[in-house]
Amino acid sequence: MNLGAQSRELGERFSRDQLFEDNMSLVTTIAHHIGARLPAGKSVDDLIQVGLIGLLEAVRSYEPKPGVDFKAYANIRIRGAIIDELRRETWVPRSVQQKSRHVAQAIQDVENRLGRTATDKEIARELNLNLEEYGGLLEEVASCTLLSLDDENVFSHPVTDEDEIIDRIHYDALKTRLAELIGQLPEQEKLVVALYYDYGLNLREIGEVLDVSESRACQVHSQAMSRLRIKLRNQMNENDIV
Repeated sequence: MNLGAQSRELGERFSRDQLFEDNMSLVTTIAHHIGARLPAGKSVDDLIQVGLIGLLEAVRSYEPKPGVDFKAYANIRIRGAIIDELRRETWVPRSVQQKSRHVAQAIQDVENRLGRTATDKEIARELNLNLEEYGGLLEEVASCTLLSLDDENVFSHPVTDEDEIIDRIHYDALKTRLAELIGQLPEQEKLVVALYYDYGLNLREIGEVLDVSESRACQVHSQAMSRLRIKLRNQMNENDIV
């Protein structure tokens, strides 16, 4: 290898090493954001370790191109690595997954019958629960909502430039669709989703903004995710984009 090639290789290695170091805090932020929704006992440190591997993969595969920001690119890979790891651990009990599906189905049944957005009371009645019991159920199934907007399973491991382009098209289409569906949520749910995903606030902070308890913020978020899940599923059945 001649001196010029060695210099270019060293320069690229330094640049990629610098990318890794400059974005380590992004891993910590994402890990804490996801970790806030996990059952007690799951260490955020474990998520950080997995996220660092995702960052390393992003650094190795990233090719600078106009309009392709590394932080956005790395965000997808880091989240994908963490979500993949959580899937492998199957940390959500089957019974909780089933309850989550029941909530989503109850929302769909009520809204199909009434032709409008269902209220908490109407959904609770559909499930033969009082409001307090329904609130407890929403908190119980909250762990299942982690994947609803953070699920990047089709974007985690691009293999070629073509794969990456297709991934970006799919990602943009999904984001556009989600934005439309979020706009259809009741105002409080729309605000909670915006604070959680756009501004990165945790549930305790959202509760403070809304002047409600952290428990209530969790319930509103969980119900919003259930609405989005069923709306997204219905749209995908009608017009498969992703």
